[in-house]
Amino acid sequence: MVYMEKEAAMQKLKNSLPLQIIVALILGIIAGLIFLAAGIPEWPGTYIKFIGTIFLNLLKFVVVPMVLTSIISGVVSMEDIKKVGSVGIKTVIYYLCTTAIAIIIGLIYAMLMKGSYMTLSTSDLEYEATTTTWQDTVINIFPSNLIQPMAESTMLQIIVIALFIGFGIIIAGEKGKMVKDLNESLLEVFMVVMRGIIKMTPIAVFCLICPVVAENGPEILGSLALVLLTAYLGYFTHAFVTYSLAVKTLGNMSPGKFLKGALPAFIFAFSSTSSIATLPVTMECAENLGCRKDVSSFSLPLGATINMDGTAIYQGVCAVFIATCYGINLTGGQIITIVLTATLASIGTAGTPGAGMVMLAMVLQSVGLPVEGIALVAGIDRLFDMGRTGINVVGDLSAACVVTNMANKKDAKTGVKTELPDMTDEVQ
Repeated sequence: MVYMEKEAAMQKLKNSLPLQIIVALILGIIAGLIFLAAGIPEWPGTYIKFIGTIFLNLLKFVVVPMVLTSIISGVVSMEDIKKVGSVGIKTVIYYLCTTAIAIIIGLIYAMLMKGSYMTLSTSDLEYEATTTTWQDTVINIFPSNLIQPMAESTMLQIIVIALFIGFGIIIAGEKGKMVKDLNESLLEVFMVVMRGIIKMTPIAVFCLICPVVAENGPEILGSLALVLLTAYLGYFTHAFVTYSLAVKTLGNMSPGKFLKGALPAFIFAFSSTSSIATLPVTMECAENLGCRKDVSSFSLPLGATINMDGTAIYQGVCAVFIATCYGINLTGGQIITIVLTATLASIGTAGTPGAGMVMLAMVLQSVGLPVEGIALVAGIDRLFDMGRTGINVVGDLSAACVVTNMANKKDAKTGVKTELPDMTDEVQ
């Protein structure tokens, strides 16, 4: 009997997706270093990366319909527009607060490390910034037609479409039942497709991380290594302190369980550098952590679009570094402006690779720093992007856990029967 139990445990371990992803990540790093040492760093980018790109394309294909149907399902399941508003307000406030904390952490680390930064040449730097007014940002939230946002994966507009359709189903009552049933059926189909795609995650992680290591290996050891280290110190401090305290105090969940449950999403986000592409994996992690579907189906897509904690840390570190290179000392007022700008800019920045560069341009312009300074860090932006995207996704999951616990407490007070997940035991 004991032997059979050990055998079953070993089989479960072999079939563990998080373990497979970790192994794939390690193997990808080793393979990248081998190609680098062999003098053929371009080989993985030509012959291996395309497999990961195919995987990302498949994820992007399923993300849009899944986000649309899951948010509609989440809204309808609440059966009350006021309840949707309550969950939405709590989620947005949580995201804004953690983003503000993140940028402060980034600035603190950057200031502490400032004296160690190597001064780089700022001559002949060029970077063309693309900025929009706040009015345009607000206007772009609302779609002008149904098809374009889905074709272009404009997530904020897709969320707005889903909210209006969900509200329409609730208000229509019995007449909207057919649309509700159709949506539930479509959601189940897309979830099945998503689970099938996710099974290929370990292969994709290997194929995505290997070229990055092979192509950027020398850059890690270059003059920007300390800036990169500063950003990663901020990333991990935010994860192990801010999120751990949040899920412990507000989410009634042990930090160990949360961090272990969020690991698969973090690793995939780290490899893909896309919060949107990671969304199916994030939703799977939320389900395993015991988050309510009506909460996670709303908060996770919203977070993948507006929650940019890791990106906010990157803003603070890079702003101080660029200012140092230009011989500029940031004032207290400029630091406060960076915090506010980075927090608010996160709302209008898409969860796609390279979005942090757009945010950084906004931050630099807000305090009068030369936008051309972005060229100093552009060469290794991919390395910054990997960590900041991973932290963005972990932040999304922390919000789902916290808001789930708040919703459960509210339901308990009002007498609504809700199945309360156990959030204190470790993930099996």
